[in-house]
Amino acid sequence: QVQLVESGGGLVQAGGSLRLSCAASGRTFSTYAVGWFRQAPGKEREFVAAISRSGVATYYADSVKGRSTISRDNPKNTAYLQMNSLKPEDTAVYYCATNSVASTSYKGYDYWGRGTQVTVSS
Repeated sequence: QVQLVESGGGLVQAGGSLRLSCAASGRTFSTYAVGWFRQAPGKEREFVAAISRSGVATYYADSVKGRSTISRDNPKNTAYLQMNSLKPEDTAVYYCATNSVASTSYKGYDYWGRGTQVTVSS
């Protein structure tokens, strides 16, 4: 069992930045990959970024590539998503999730947090 709690969301103006955190508990953090996904109202959940167990490999959706950085601190059992140059289309609920390997598909992720709202005003 893994429990995940996201934080760091909020209301920000376009062009601003946010750093989301994903705090994990229940199993050794370094034994699983972490992914970030988002879901806007009326839209399907979409992949944002993923990071391997060691943190060496990272993956990004084209929509956030160059503006976002995923990272993890295994001793602190926390993963992060730094988002810069935010756009109104980034508005969504952001979720972190765990997987045995870093993947861009939500289907392989087994544990999910409840999400944190990110709202970007124009």
